[in-house]
Amino acid sequence: MADTHLDRDVLNALQEVMEDEYPMLLDTFLADSEERLDLLRKAEDAAQLMNTAHSFKGSSSNMGAVRLAELCHELEQLAKGRKLSDIESLVGEIDREFALVRPLYEAERQRSLPTKATVQRF
Repeated sequence: MADTHLDRDVLNALQEVMEDEYPMLLDTFLADSEERLDLLRKAEDAAQLMNTAHSFKGSSSNMGAVRLAELCHELEQLAKGRKLSDIESLVGEIDREFALVRPLYEAERQRSLPTKATVQRF
């Protein structure tokens, strides 16, 4: 399941670059995603939808959430074209996709935390 939802190569590269800050990056992504989902649900016009979808697409792509980024791209394009008839169902799909990837990121966070055996004692 994780292969279609998360790009492990992206996560591995992020962990290599971020090192000890990697779990915090995952936490930040999850919190920001919750905020963006809320904004998508409450968007009042096409411009707000387009901007939020664009931002969510970028962060999802940067974090390796492949399908989530694709869905956000679809939403961005619909909003850009002001084709708002399918917006509600697409926001629902984005919501469901995030519900699938959230536990994957939470598991990734737990996996990346140092264990007591690896923490150096001074």
